[in-house]
Amino acid sequence: MGESWVSSDISSVRPTAPELVEGTKAYRRRLPDVRNAVVHHFSVGGQEGYLTVGLYEDGVPGEIFIRMAKEGSTVSGLMDCFATAVSLALQFGVPLRVLCGKFSHTRFEPSGWSGVKEIGYAKSLMDYIFRWLAIKFLPKEEMSVADQSGAGEDGHELAPSAALAPQVNLALTGHNGDGPACQQCGAIMVRNGSCYRCLNCGSTGGCS
Repeated sequence: MGESWVSSDISSVRPTAPELVEGTKAYRRRLPDVRNAVVHHFSVGGQEGYLTVGLYEDGVPGEIFIRMAKEGSTVSGLMDCFATAVSLALQFGVPLRVLCGKFSHTRFEPSGWSGVKEIGYAKSLMDYIFRWLAIKFLPKEEMSVADQSGAGEDGHELAPSAALAPQVNLALTGHNGDGPACQQCGAIMVRNGSCYRCLNCGSTGGCS
């Protein structure tokens, strides 16, 4: 009797399989076997790699591949798996502007100057990749939504792009601008005693 009671109780609480998927079934739009692609070489903080973007017939990105120069490294493995996750998200209908809004301006090492004028200082590999994707594939109005004031889709404020950061006239400060780049905003720091100070965001570093 006890066993039958447990069985009936569980069946009354646990939803059946059709109830779990009703109204939530996702559709995957696969890319054609023969497709166009864009291959882009990048270098951030000493990490070089290639970003390959597979396109649908209408030119919309449907997959990405990220190949790092150091094959077999932890960074290479993580980027490969992350690219697979992003590709599945794109094929299941997640808009590119949403992904760009979420991952642009994420901050972690390696970071550094990108060599791309529109991007400037990249705060991480993710920051560089998704800001480049936004520049390459999003129309200007969607770029402004994804990157407006450095805010993501959830409204949390993110660090501003180095290209949008206010420029400091070093000639007026008496410094020649030969300091390191600020890890917070990418501006050139100036010497302040035994340390360096950023005139843009106020952070310090390099103290000895």
